[in-house]
Amino acid sequence: MSTTHADGVGFRSKRGPVLIALMLSTGLVAIDATVVATAVPSIVDDIGGFTSFPWLFSAYLLAQAVSVPVYAKLSDTIGRKPIMLIGIGLFLLGSILCGVAWSMPALIAFRVVQGLGAGAVQPMAITIAGDIYTLAERSKVQGYLASVWAVSSVVGPTLGGVFASLGIWRGIFLVNIPLCLVAGWMLVRSFHENIERVKHRVDYLGAGLLTVSLTLLILGALEGGQAWAWNSTASYAVFAAGAVLFAAFIFVERRAAEPVLPPWVASRRLLATTAMISFGVGAVMLGLTSYVPTFLEGALSTSPILAGLALAALTIGWPISASQSGRLYLRIGFRRTALIGVTVTVIGTALLALTAFSPNIAMVAASCFIVGLGLGLVATPTLIAAQSSVEWNERGVVTGTNLFARSIGSAIGVAVFGAIANAVYAGTPHGDSDPHTIVAASAAVFLAVMIGAVLTVAAVIAMPGTKSVQQVRAATRA
Repeated sequence: MSTTHADGVGFRSKRGPVLIALMLSTGLVAIDATVVATAVPSIVDDIGGFTSFPWLFSAYLLAQAVSVPVYAKLSDTIGRKPIMLIGIGLFLLGSILCGVAWSMPALIAFRVVQGLGAGAVQPMAITIAGDIYTLAERSKVQGYLASVWAVSSVVGPTLGGVFASLGIWRGIFLVNIPLCLVAGWMLVRSFHENIERVKHRVDYLGAGLLTVSLTLLILGALEGGQAWAWNSTASYAVFAAGAVLFAAFIFVERRAAEPVLPPWVASRRLLATTAMISFGVGAVMLGLTSYVPTFLEGALSTSPILAGLALAALTIGWPISASQSGRLYLRIGFRRTALIGVTVTVIGTALLALTAFSPNIAMVAASCFIVGLGLGLVATPTLIAAQSSVEWNERGVVTGTNLFARSIGSAIGVAVFGAIANAVYAGTPHGDSDPHTIVAASAAVFLAVMIGAVLTVAAVIAMPGTKSVQQVRAATRA
């Protein structure tokens, strides 16, 4: 496998071309995440399905989440590069299909294909970075990767706003075509790995049970109060079936030869708590990403471009703090750094919730920036702590589990927030067309996001207080 070289971090180092390839690959997912959120109103105007639009995010995130553990397991056996290329290919196919979608159900289905690609791209980029960079270097590298989200947070909303204003929202998906081709070419050209090929068994049953169980649970959360009443037989049946299948998944994983989600991940306190933290990060991030543009466009009649740029403040703050987090966690430890970050996150979400009934684009942008600063100090140190606790043959699974938890948090978060917003819309005569109703629904969502941030504090407190990589590994073995 590619080894770590102590030649510095940057584009001019020996590992520079690989870093560029990873940033380009990450850019695929980053651009897509920011551009779709801004264009939702124009998409709904064209093909309808306003109450179903949260599924554009949930379906994508669900496909991404359930595929991450499978890709992660395979990457520990056949290598990172083949999995990354498969992901780029699926993302390319999904983007083309989304660009020709004729209805909301079709667009949601094609977003699933995109999600299956993203499930390989994002975790493989982070895993490769963990393979070839040292502990001290990883925060800087995470800063580089996070900066892709910062650039995308400006480029994405701008593209989305332009395409939406011109009435050609399909372009937001077709723009991924050249990005996929360039990213794939750079990866083939720059990254080379030598691994020992071993036989492996894919846990298809576990992957299937996980997919169906999570789909049912998210379906129940998103459609409750819309397609059926919360206290109806259908609602009880969906949640019960999801819970039973998830229990069956846990049972199967304990006996699988190569489980898609190994039980030892949950049995190690460090890995379990960092996964819980990642779940909270995903819920907070997607809660704001999904509803801030709709809030500003519906409450203030803000243009899609300005709404997107306000949201961009979140992904600008993230890389700033992520790139500097290494100085903190090497000095005061991973848990204390994450605790500072989650505190800042709670402050930012509280500001957003408290000012929601007095809409102001500057305040929304400032709140998002604060949240971004906090998330950068939470997500990066906890992920690096988890990666540093294991060797190469487990790093893919550990990284995948962490990002799996983030994706599940995002998917469930969007579903829950969508249910909250739809409940508010359903209780008013004008529904989603009334600015006052949009403000009330958004305020309820922002309050729920703040509660999610507060709950994440408990997970950070439960994390082992470790500082060095030796302490991390000792805590994990214990």
